[in-house]
Amino acid sequence: MWYHVDPHSGIPIYIQLKEQIKKAVASNLLKEGEQLPSVRELAIKLTINPNTVARVYQELEREGIIETARGLGTFVARRREEYGAAQEDILERALESLMVEAYQLGVDQERLRIKFEKKLDVWRDRLKKEGDV
Repeated sequence: MWYHVDPHSGIPIYIQLKEQIKKAVASNLLKEGEQLPSVRELAIKLTINPNTVARVYQELEREGIIETARGLGTFVARRREEYGAAQEDILERALESLMVEAYQLGVDQERLRIKFEKKLDVWRDRLKKEGDV
């Protein structure tokens, strides 16, 4: 199972879980249409408060990453095809966060560019294998 939270990491549990789900979807570990565990089931497996899981699911649903079908459960949503102002804003915040983190780690611009390009190549290769490009 890919779910894991560390209550001693200093990172809030809901952020850990949210990022894990987002990464699992982005890396195709969780596929479009795949059902996620119920709030209660996941809370029990991780020994965390169900309200924490509910909060994560609500935020991911607002972001369009998952969707809930009443009476059926929670599923990985289809990937968005449109790109607009909301997506641009999210991307800008993520890039800004990356730049701040790189600066704090002492990473110079060239190293950051090289790392980014390598990750982009890996990402592109993965998408080609899956037929998304």
